Formats: sequence, structure tokens, C-alpha cells
Amino acid sequence: MTERFTIIGAGIAGLTTAIALKQKGFEVIIFESASEIKAVGAGLALAANAMAAYKQLGLWDEIVAKGVLISTAIIYDHKGNVITNSGNLNRNEALDIGNYAIHRADLHDILLKNINPEILILNKKTVSFERNGNTVLLNFEDGTQHETEQLIVAEGIHSPIRKQLLPNSLPRYAGYTCWRAVIDNPNLDIENSTETWGKGKRFGYVRVADNRIYWFACVNASAHNEKYKKYTVADLSQEFEGFHEPISTILSNSKSSDLIWGDINDLKPIAHFAFGNIVLLGDAAHATTPNMGQGACQAIEDAIILADELSKNQNTEGAFIAYERRRLKRTHSIVKKSWLLGKIAHLENPPLIHVRNFIFKNLPQSIKNKQIRAIYQVDF
Repeated sequence: MTERFTIIGAGIAGLTTAIALKQKGFEVIIFESASEIKAVGAGLALAANAMAAYKQLGLWDEIVAKGVLISTAIIYDHKGNVITNSGNLNRNEALDIGNYAIHRADLHDILLKNINPEILILNKKTVSFERNGNTVLLNFEDGTQHETEQLIVAEGIHSPIRKQLLPNSLPRYAGYTCWRAVIDNPNLDIENSTETWGKGKRFGYVRVADNRIYWFACVNASAHNEKYKKYTVADLSQEFEGFHEPISTILSNSKSSDLIWGDINDLKPIAHFAFGNIVLLGDAAHATTPNMGQGACQAIEDAIILADELSKNQNTEGAFIAYERRRLKRTHSIVKKSWLLGKIAHLENPPLIHVRNFIFKNLPQSIKNKQIRAIYQVDF
């Protein structure tokens, strides 16, 4: 064997981890199931905690050049009345770092440019692993194998390696399905990150680089609903009829071919991320619903903290355990709060919606500030 660390998964989690480890002097190899690298998804929020991590990795300038600063996050009701406004605290005050919106493909390109392409091997889908003394033997779908001393699992919520380690750790359906798209901006003046909460549905949008808009639309639905799988922009326009502007304008300037559709799932919190010389990272460890914009951000934090612990510990398995200790409580909290926020956002009962909106409108700014600080505060 020539590689000390093997990473499976070349998404944001895997690539960021590879960069972080390389900067600490570790050699890595990455296996990716896809036959070609192309980012899946549309827009992405890089909150202040994630930006702090990328600043530490020296990627700040590249990301800011492709991102758009988000100064405020606002939630409206379907008529356009403000439910809550985050104010101007959308930043890590201690580090003077704000939040950015970026196209997922742009971030992916930046990360790929910062690794040696020779360490990335495509078209290698893992199916299982075997322990072979002090090493791990990976079995790939094409019949090949790879032996490694240490395995970092960053292959997403459907990770077969995690399922082998924890057979009951299955994705959990959140109760709503979602469409996303990135479109050219039809001359709309959009400065804030915006969500609109209706009855059992919501719509959100934010500006991204190159004068584009990233938007998403979610509705309550049964899982794997074939009806919604076939939805067009016209269907969505009807679904969100009566919602305030510029929602109808955004939809009317979208194409059905732009739509990316999928059910929203997370991973019910698991008790361990470290399993000897195997460690789980990103969505493979703590996939969360997107309601707090922290899915990718927590994976990015994982990368920084894992690299930090590996640089401090001669014993790698001890470093994996130390990483787990630093990450369990925080990621569990994010997953649970995001799940609850999704349930609150997708209420269908009018009296409960009225109470929800009243509470959010009258929540003291000091409490909102405390909640925001808790998310953006990092321990690296």
C-alpha cells in the first residue's frame, strides 16, 4: 500500500477533507462513484462558519469571487408580510466573516482546482468493505478492490459503508418534496436571502454570481410521489398561485428543463462517527434537512476538525475518536433543529400557522442573535 488515507466520495465533504489533510502533510487518494465530476444541485449557502473554514484553508478569495454576500435572511408569509428578519447579524462577529450564496458547481470547480487530479479516481462505486487485520479492504461495484490503512467515508446519505457499519441508519423522509433551479435574473433587485411560508408549502430565493437567481420550492407530499416527479414550471406556478411577487415572475422566467427535483431526507442522529480505522464525515455521518442551510457547512467543519485532530494525534484511531467527540453534539443539534424548523415551516393548520407567525414576529432580537451566534461559532 502506498496511500495512508483513503477518502470515498468527491463531493464537497470529500474534496474539502482532501485539501485540509494535504495542508497538514498527509497523503490521500479519493475514489468517486461517478464516471465524471459534475455538481448535483443548484445554489448553496456557505454560512459564516463554513467561510471561516475556507479562510483557514486559504480558499477565501476564490470563493468570495464566485459568491454573493448575504446580509439578511427574511421570512415572509404568502402575502408578503414579514414573519421574521434576521437583522444584520448574519456573520461571525469574532472573525468578521459573513454568509455567501454560491452555485454548487462553482464551489466544486474551486475545490477540484485545489487538489492534484492524480489522486482522484472516478467510476469506483463502493459496495462493501472487509477488515483485513489492521487494514480495510474496499470492494467496488466493478469487481476491483482497494486496501487502505485508514478510511474516510464521505460518500453521502446513502453510503453503503455506513449502512454496513450501522444497518439501521437509513435515510428519513422529512414529509416534503422540493424543486430547485438556477436561472438568469430577469432584472429583479434581490439583496437578501428570502423564504416565503404558505400552507404546507414554501418558496425561497437568493441571488448568486453572474446575475443569476437560485430558487427552491417545497410542498408537503408523500414520499416518492410520481405526480410531483412529473411536475413542470407551469404546475409549480399553479401550486404557488397567490403568493407574493416576485415568486410568479421567477417561475415565469424558469424552464422545466432547469428543474432539479427530489424528496427531502435526513439521517436520524447516530451514536458514533468513528469505527476503529474507519470514520464517517459529512452527509454519510449527519445528513440534515436544508432548513438551516447547514448541510454542506457542517461537512466543511468536519474536514477542518478531522485534519486538526489528525495533526495533533500520532494514533489515527485516537484522532478519529477525538474528531467524533468534537462533532457529535454540534451536528446532532443542527440535525434536530433543522428537522423541527422544517415541520414548523410546513404547517397546514391555519390556527397553528397564525400562532407560529405571531411568535416569530414577536421573538426578541436578542434571542434571534443568540441562535445565530450558536450556529456561526466554531471551535477551530
